[in-house]
Amino acid sequence: MNEGEFDPSGDRAVSSELAGVLPVEFTAFHSQQHRAYLRYAHLQLGNPKDAEEVVDDVFTFLLKVWRQALKEASLHGFAWAVLREHVERRLAVLGRQVAMVETAWFAALRRSSRERLELLESKLGLYAAIAGLSERQYDVVLLAFLLGNDCDTVARMMGISPATVRSHIRGARRTLSRELGVDRIPGEEKDQ
Repeated sequence: MNEGEFDPSGDRAVSSELAGVLPVEFTAFHSQQHRAYLRYAHLQLGNPKDAEEVVDDVFTFLLKVWRQALKEASLHGFAWAVLREHVERRLAVLGRQVAMVETAWFAALRRSSRERLELLESKLGLYAAIAGLSERQYDVVLLAFLLGNDCDTVARMMGISPATVRSHIRGARRTLSRELGVDRIPGEEKDQ
């Protein structure tokens, strides 16, 4: 598992009994997105149980509105907005802020050795700066860099174009370099 991976549980497919009665497109969408949604929710909520419940709620909601969701300009964009809304609602109910800073830092700490502790402390500042990005830049950075998705996957998940993803990455890099007081963020000269 690499540093950007947050896998609180195994991937859960739609059971074979349900797959026969659910719309084929929904079953395919669930299979494609479930793991990524679960990783994102875990990163935001900091708790595997909360993440699983939220993602189950998201797919239950999507199933209820599936016919209307298919009519949206972007099914992926619609579903992404539903996921974000459910995560934000759960955070509000729990009376907590986004857990990304702590979740990412502790995951990195579990994988580190003592020699890397100083580097990890600097990552805590980076994670805090990421938390201050605009909503779209924040999601793109989490999906691309912390969760390890490529640009095309991020675009598909969020229902936006790869060019828009690259634009958000460039904007996030500029913002992060200002916040962290560095001249240039590594990798700035090229897009993912």
